[in-house]
Amino acid sequence: MANSVIITCAPTGGIHTPTMSPYLPITPSEIATAAIDAAEAGASVIHLHARDPETGKPDPRPETFMQFLPVIKQSTDAVVNVSTGGGLGMTVDERLAAAMAASPEMASLNMGSMNFGIFPMLEKYDSWKHDWEPAFLEMTKDFIFPNTFKSIEYILRELGEAHGTRFEFECYDLGHLYNLAWFVDKGLVKPPFFVQMVFGILGGVGADPDNLMHMHNIANKLFGDDYEWSVLAAGRHQMPFATQSAMLGGNLRVGLEDSLYIGKGELAKSNAEQVKKIRRIVEDLGLSIATPAEARERLGLKGGDMVKF
Repeated sequence: MANSVIITCAPTGGIHTPTMSPYLPITPSEIATAAIDAAEAGASVIHLHARDPETGKPDPRPETFMQFLPVIKQSTDAVVNVSTGGGLGMTVDERLAAAMAASPEMASLNMGSMNFGIFPMLEKYDSWKHDWEPAFLEMTKDFIFPNTFKSIEYILRELGEAHGTRFEFECYDLGHLYNLAWFVDKGLVKPPFFVQMVFGILGGVGADPDNLMHMHNIANKLFGDDYEWSVLAAGRHQMPFATQSAMLGGNLRVGLEDSLYIGKGELAKSNAEQVKKIRRIVEDLGLSIATPAEARERLGLKGGDMVKF
């Protein structure tokens, strides 16, 4: 419990669509502003996706990322984390392209293939801003998000070993922890490493507090003192699960990628609003918030001067 709490903020993601919230950052300028404001509010790690500025569709192009990555780096000391999850339906090479070009300190890496069902959100809306949105959601009824052992090893070698990038290992289910342990045993993942436990995605582990406790216990058995752990939960579970993680000595993630809301039925007007809320909760618990420098030391990162943006 002595450690400060590392807050990660994921400003836009690749799941929610523009119809769902007018506050979802879409353009490079909006994403940069959201990231900088979240960092100023207390986030020490910023987990980033890009979107087509015209349509809001998830965009894997490095040139889109490069419109906001340098702005964020120049304006804040926060750790920049480039997603390799991309958008549902992208190829592995598309998902990896921006991180390979940017050579960031951190990148996300999903630790297993899974059903990834976001189609239930179709029921909440009668009209859409863009034609691609309902089709994007609908296709997840018959979709597997592929993260095979081969593709994970490819990313670990081509981005991790070649660029010195370390990973936010996203574990959506218990088996993903064992997949990570296999790569640790093979020497492809070396401590300290950062495990992001994800709850509440249809196809992954449910947002039940007992599941959080069980995954935390198993991670402790598998990894001992060699890892940092963090929790994110989708939708209305975001703040309760983040709070529980902090109370257990873990870290946490918030942001409009994971939940569009700040309270029951109330859309968050910014990512910074979510960061400020969870920071207030954490500090009211008597805990402190990690600075970017503390996060870099604990996660063994190469430093912001070693990136390519």
